[in-house]
Order: sequence, then C-alpha cells, then structure tokens
Amino acid sequence: MRVDVLTIFPGVFPGPLGIGVVGRALESGTLALQAHDLRDHTDDRHRQVDDIPFGGGPGMVLKPEPLVRAVRAFRAADPRVRAILLSPQGPRLTQERVRELAAEQHLLLVCGRYQGVDERARQEIGEELSVGDFVLSGGEVAAMVVIEAVARMLPGTLGSPESLDGETFSRGAADFEPPLYTRPAIFEGREVPEVLRSGHHAAIEHWRLEQAEERRRRLRPDPDPLTSPAGGPR
Repeated sequence: MRVDVLTIFPGVFPGPLGIGVVGRALESGTLALQAHDLRDHTDDRHRQVDDIPFGGGPGMVLKPEPLVRAVRAFRAADPRVRAILLSPQGPRLTQERVRELAAEQHLLLVCGRYQGVDERARQEIGEELSVGDFVLSGGEVAAMVVIEAVARMLPGTLGSPESLDGETFSRGAADFEPPLYTRPAIFEGREVPEVLRSGHHAAIEHWRLEQAEERRRRLRPDPDPLTSPAGGPR
C-alpha cells in the first residue's frame, strides 16, 4: 500500500510511525509513505497557502488553488488514489472503516490547518474523516492515527494474524478488551484470576467475554459510542 500525506509540515513524518510495527512495514516495503509540502503546489513567490476568510472571522483559511492543484496532480498520476481530508466534519474513524481503507492501494491524506479549508477545495477532495470529538491544531497527528491503524491491518505487518482478532474493536464496536495479565502471578498481594491459570480454554473465553462486556458498560454506557455524530480534528 502507498500513503501520501499533503501537509504544510512534511518534516513531522514519519515521526513515531518510523518505529515499531509501522516502522517495520515501511522497512519491508509493505507500506510506502511520503509526505508532500503543500507549498510546492503554490504559484506565487511567497508560497502562500492561506488567506483571510470572506465575511470576516478569526483565523486563516487554506486557499483552494494549492490544494486543488495538488489533489488533481495525484489523481492524474494514479486514478486509483483515494483522497481524504482530515476534518472535524468527517465521519468518525472506526475499525470497520480502517479495514475498508486497508483494502485500498493508494491513499492521499490531506491535512487541514488554521481555521479550516476553503469549501471549494473541500468539494474537490470529496471525502472527509475525523478521528474523534476534539480539536487539534492540524491534521498531521490525525493522519498518523489513520496510517498506524491501517498499517496494522496490512498482511504481514503483525507477527501473527491472531493478534488482530483479539484486539479491542476488532470484532465490532461493542467489543472491549478484557483485563490482561502477565507474570508474576501475584503482585503486591493481587493475584491473577484463577480461571486464566486453569488451562480451560472455554472457561477463559467465557470469562474474557463477560469482563469485556462489564468494562464496556462501565466505560462506554452510551449504546453505540463509535457511531455518534461526526467530529474531530482539522
């Protein structure tokens, strides 16, 4: 898979994506990642990418010309590319959507900045995505979240396919991770539950499902926490 990132701060990539699981995917060629400077798609000597908003208001807005020019260039080079704007208005990123994106051959992640993106550029990109109901200064961190989540789904990225099956949300929005334990069996007087040491796999699975559901009710009492109204970072 190839992922291109359009940003005014290309130097932040790969950042933490260069280590661990995603770093190994980059080294092996399973994932190709490149960040591109939006300013390279300007046509003025100041390389200006933002301007004041029509109608007044705070902040600056990313201009349409560089964004549209860049997106069209990527689409001309590869018609398969799927362009996505990281935006607070986009649908929420879920594990189901991560699987969908992992099936693509080429993604272009467009990072917003400042007060937002000119509506004409937004329309040109055509698709938006949010990573949560909170505000960030730009889309770069959100893009990293998307890239890491997608990279983990690529064949051969994780040591064992079973690792994906047992992870939180891997089997649906209602699934939560049960309590996890490793050695020692007793730590400061607190013991690992006997059932986990029993070797009885059916009983262990039943216990894990019960604990995960109890945790879901306690931590996410809303009926469907991952499909609430869209929001997230620019």
